[in-house]
Amino acid sequence: MSTSKSLPARRRPATTAELQGIPWLPSLSAAERERAVAELVVGEVLPGEHVCRLGRPATYWFGVLHGLLKMSSNNKAGQTMTFLGVPPGGWFGEGTMIKREPYRYDSQALRLSLVGALPVDTFHWLLDHSIGFNRFVMGQLNERLGQFIGALEIDRMTDIDARVARSLSALFNPVLYPGVGDMLRITQQELASIAGLSRPRVNTALAALQKKGLIRVEYGGLKVLSLEGLRGSD
Repeated sequence: MSTSKSLPARRRPATTAELQGIPWLPSLSAAERERAVAELVVGEVLPGEHVCRLGRPATYWFGVLHGLLKMSSNNKAGQTMTFLGVPPGGWFGEGTMIKREPYRYDSQALRLSLVGALPVDTFHWLLDHSIGFNRFVMGQLNERLGQFIGALEIDRMTDIDARVARSLSALFNPVLYPGVGDMLRITQQELASIAGLSRPRVNTALAALQKKGLIRVEYGGLKVLSLEGLRGSD
């Protein structure tokens, strides 16, 4: 696929293998799945490229098939606040889709990523016709509420090690991000961008968390040894 084209020009139908990584498709009936797959598109997103922007009309429900995205916004002073990272398996923006309101955040790729997109009208058709899809979306909204409450708590933390631990634990949420498992492919710079910290400070925090036996730093990523330990780290 040529990455010299614009993002809309890089959209294409999903392959069979890519469809298998979409967590909400199994909740659909055969007819519902047929319509969803016909409308669903995927596209490669370059590092630093935006999937959606604050204030733009909400046209698609997005999900990460491969790669890593972050959701953020800038305040009036020009400071960036990162809400969360979105690893593989994560779909986001259900509330925005339901209300058909403009995006209230920027979504940006931290590395070359493959992103799925379901048109907003298809999203609403599934809400109107699929009990399974409704249950999936309700589960997402419930988990997302807890995630954003946790994000506010993280933003107020003065203990940097605990802040990194909570940021990591959010990326390992098995409901929101079923594609992660216990091993997350992430660099220290990417984690620093999500946590709103410097790379050296994140490196120090990871060393401390590894010493506590909560994680293991491996080549190209991190393995979680105790998710509950990360959530309760202080």
